[in-house]
Amino acid sequence: MLTIHAQPEGLRRPVLIMAWSGWNDAAEAATTAVRYVATSLSADKFAEIDPEEFYHFGLTRPHVRFKTGSETEREIVWPTTEFSIAQSPSLARDVIVGVASEPHLRWKAYCETVLELARRCDVALVLTLGALLAEVPHTRPVRLAGGATDPELAARLGIRPTRYEGATGIVGVINTICRDHGLASASLWANVPHYISGIENPKATLALVKRVLPLLGVTLDLSDLDEAVRQFDRNLTEIVSQNAKIAAYVKKLESRDAEEPGGVEPGQGSDLPPAAELVAEIEQFLRQQRSE
Repeated sequence: MLTIHAQPEGLRRPVLIMAWSGWNDAAEAATTAVRYVATSLSADKFAEIDPEEFYHFGLTRPHVRFKTGSETEREIVWPTTEFSIAQSPSLARDVIVGVASEPHLRWKAYCETVLELARRCDVALVLTLGALLAEVPHTRPVRLAGGATDPELAARLGIRPTRYEGATGIVGVINTICRDHGLASASLWANVPHYISGIENPKATLALVKRVLPLLGVTLDLSDLDEAVRQFDRNLTEIVSQNAKIAAYVKKLESRDAEEPGGVEPGQGSDLPPAAELVAEIEQFLRQQRSE
């Protein structure tokens, strides 16, 4: 199930950072953050988990594409869990990143496979990133939450544990399994406004990346993400200015956010109106912006 193409050598207390698309990845903020870190650190692929036992291919379909340099020969791209590693004297420690779609089947076996890679690479910490839909306004700083096996680690990440009980995803499962196996782990989640769930959220991505980098002892040029956030905010400001319904909704969220600075726990009841119409209107506006 696990294939290591080239066993890394001279490893220095590696951190394994992972994110999964799907339920754990509102507005694609978590997977985008992990990919951003991997690209910025020039991480090289070295291992993968075969998807055959863990995915329902009718739900997460493989893709077909032309092979590089060919206009006639096609290849299948499967929903594989890929691992890349960044090793550099400029890094305080080695960084392993993993990105995948949330598996559908045999979660315990899947997590054990991830832990097998962690053991074979002497991973010192497993850090998972996630993003959840929350009734928070886009006008406020992105709220981060999560938990860690070690209180000192939680303090370094600036997170406090949530009181959430309910359905969980692969992120929750793998962190529990890491704890049960005595492997240090932490989970960091960004709160994403639910009324803009259908578009990528660079603001949430930037918040995750900024919180992770100090743990890695890394400084990166984030100017491209900063510009993406500025454009994101400009688009939303224009939407709100042109639509009284959306403006009223955001104002109500801001008011409640000021009254309840700790935020509403996932699954907690809400007195706010349904946002389905707002989601449709916002997405239509952004489509029009891209087509102009």
